[in-house]
Amino acid sequence: MPKRNIVVEREMQFPPFKRDVELVERKGIGHPDSLIDGVMEEISRELSREYLNEFGRILHHNVDKGQICGGATEVEFGGGLFTKPIYVLLSGRATAEAEGRKIPVQHIAIDTAKRYLKDTVRHLDVDSDVEIESRISAGSAELASLFSRSGKMPVANDTSFGTGFAPLDDLERLVLAVENYLNSADYKISHPSVGEDIKVMGLRQGNGIKLTVSIAFVSKYLEDIDAYAEHKEKVTESIIGIAEKITEKEVEVSVNTADDIEKKSVYITLSGTSAEMGDDGSVGRGNRVNGLITPFRGMSLEAAAGKNPVNHVGKIYSVLATVMSREIAEEHEEIEDITITLLSEIGKPIDQPKVASVSVLTKEKGQFDKLKDKVAHGVDRHLEEITEMTNQIVFGKVRVF
Repeated sequence: MPKRNIVVEREMQFPPFKRDVELVERKGIGHPDSLIDGVMEEISRELSREYLNEFGRILHHNVDKGQICGGATEVEFGGGLFTKPIYVLLSGRATAEAEGRKIPVQHIAIDTAKRYLKDTVRHLDVDSDVEIESRISAGSAELASLFSRSGKMPVANDTSFGTGFAPLDDLERLVLAVENYLNSADYKISHPSVGEDIKVMGLRQGNGIKLTVSIAFVSKYLEDIDAYAEHKEKVTESIIGIAEKITEKEVEVSVNTADDIEKKSVYITLSGTSAEMGDDGSVGRGNRVNGLITPFRGMSLEAAAGKNPVNHVGKIYSVLATVMSREIAEEHEEIEDITITLLSEIGKPIDQPKVASVSVLTKEKGQFDKLKDKVAHGVDRHLEEITEMTNQIVFGKVRVF
C-alpha cells in the first residue's frame, strides 16, 4: 500500500467562533432546495438498493440535477386551494440495463419522489397538486467505464475536493437544533400549524446571537390573524427554550419578520412549503453535508445529494471529511477545531487522495506537536475504511444535506 499524502498543520486562521461576527444558516427539510436534495438523494439510495438486489453491486448513476418549479395557491385563514401544481423535474444519469436485464429506472424515480414528498410535507397532496416528470437517461460511456473498472477499491470519477470540520460551535449547533426540533414528529403533533419549510439564519456578533426564522405556517389550523399571532408567539418561545439549553449567550429570536399584522399580510401556506407559491428549488443550493451553510468555514460547493455513493468523490469525500473530522475531534479532547480537505485525482483509487490536508487548532499551546502523528494516523485509518462509507450513505446512516 503506497504511503498516503497526509499533511497535518496548525490552523493559522481564526475559526469563526473566535471572530466578532459569525453567520450560519440552515434550510429546513420543507424548503424547496432541501426538498429536491432529499428527493434526488432518496432516488439514488433506491436505485443503489435495486442494483444491489439484482446484481450484487451498485451500478453507475448520478441523479443530482433535479429541479422544483413552484406552483401557485390562493390561501386564506382556514384553508385555500392550488391554482397551479408544483412541477418536479428529475434529471441525471442511471444505468437502465445490465447483463441482459432491464432496471425500471423511471418507475423507481417517480415512485420514490412521490413517497418522499408525501413523507416529508404532511399537508401536500402529492397526487393532485404535484406534477413529476423523469428525464433520467443513460450515462456517459467514459464515466461508466471508470465506474465498472473499479475493483475492490473504486477509482475517482473526477478531480474534486471535499471538506469537513468539527466540532460544531454554539451558533452552528443552535441553528441545526432549532430546525431539527421544529420539524420533529413530536413538535408537529403539539404544534401542527408549523409547516416543514423552515429557514434559520443565525448571526453571532460578540456574545449576542440573533436568530431570524422563517416558517411556513399551515392555514387550516389558523382561523384568523389573532390565532396566527398566538401560534407564532408559541413557536418563538419554543426556540428560546432550545437556545437556553445550548448556549449561555444572549439569544434574540425573530420569526417571519416580513409579517404585517395590521394589514393581515402574514406567512401562511396551504401545504407548509413555499414551493406552493412560486418558490423554486435546485439540487446543491442548500445545506452542505453537515446540514448547514457556513460561509466562514471551509466548504465545497459540490452538490452531494443524488450522486452515486461508490466513486463520486464530490459526495464521498465531503461526507468522509465531515465524519472523520467529527470522530477525530471526539477522540482527542485537546482539539478545539479541525478542518480536513480531501483532493481526488480522476482515475486513481479513492483511498489514495492527491492530498489529505488537515488543519488543527489545539486548546493549549504545546499540544499540537504531540497530536500531529495521532491525527495523521486517524485520517489514514478512515481512508483505509473508505468503502464502508458507501453502505452508510445507501442505508441513510449519514446525512448529506
